[in-house]
Amino acid sequence: MKKLILITLLLFSTVFTALYAQTTTTTTTTVTTTKSGYSTKYGKTLNAGIGIGYYGYVNRSLPVFHLNYELDVAKNFTLAPFISFYSYTNEYYWGSNNHPYRNYRYRETVIPIGLKGSYYFDDILAANSSWDFYLAGSLGFAIVNRSWDSDYNGDKDYYKGARPLYLDIHVGTEYHFNNRVGAFLDLSSGVSTIGLAFHH
Repeated sequence: MKKLILITLLLFSTVFTALYAQTTTTTTTTVTTTKSGYSTKYGKTLNAGIGIGYYGYVNRSLPVFHLNYELDVAKNFTLAPFISFYSYTNEYYWGSNNHPYRNYRYRETVIPIGLKGSYYFDDILAANSSWDFYLAGSLGFAIVNRSWDSDYNGDKDYYKGARPLYLDIHVGTEYHFNNRVGAFLDLSSGVSTIGLAFHH
């Protein structure tokens, strides 16, 4: 499982690097600009964020790390391959005739991977050129690694854990410091993040 996680992370790192290199080496690009000089296109953007996700099966909020790369596919619409990461530990009090009663630890690491589609409402809202507003949906799958203490011999399905199908709905905004860097807030039904957006 660890090898699968490492391979997946390596593949996504390669994809993000290739996309970034391809767009930064482009010599001729047609974009529409606003009065402030910011592009009205939303793609070619690397978003890196940290945040909080609440999961019912964990019964508490967890820190989450998130990375995606947006590409323009239609007017006011982008698609972004994404990868997230979170990990947590729970304890379960258990024992038997052959095993002492004590707290046993359960660990789970989850890496959601998929595609996020975003529609920007700047034109409809007549937003200031420094701001972007969007609604989005994410679809993907989750790589899940679960483990118990080696001497635990109880019910290993006690904790249900994350599901392999990953779905999320988002509403968000970004403030542009300049035409290269912005700060975003992404609120969602699963993971809410705040971070930096790098445009090129």
